[in-house]
Amino acid sequence: MHSSIEDICEQIIELDKCIRFASFATNAGKEVILLLTLDETQLFFIDSALIMRIREAREPKLCKMICSIVLYEKVTYATILVNSEDHPILMTSFDNKNKRTDHESLILDGILPLLSQCLTRTV
Repeated sequence: MHSSIEDICEQIIELDKCIRFASFATNAGKEVILLLTLDETQLFFIDSALIMRIREAREPKLCKMICSIVLYEKVTYATILVNSEDHPILMTSFDNKNKRTDHESLILDGILPLLSQCLTRTV
């Protein structure tokens, strides 16, 4: 991987002012970059990793899962599967203050191309 995971997270956060948080996690749900306190993130990461792995069971019929989005009143969370053995899960959060922000487009047109570019470069 050419870009460090810290650099990738910073680049994701810089894509749009509504992106509040970006961090990678392992398959076990352990956070790789600790940007929030352990109390704030531990259960979120374990829950997200477990949900993503459970949903993979549906892939034979529905094709490869791209991400899971959870919408709360104030924040939207997205858990994105990444093509990386070391850091296979990216968690991001979006501020919902601007109701016109299209989180799906940010993921599909911003975050995924950035991940593809950063994770496929050779050193």
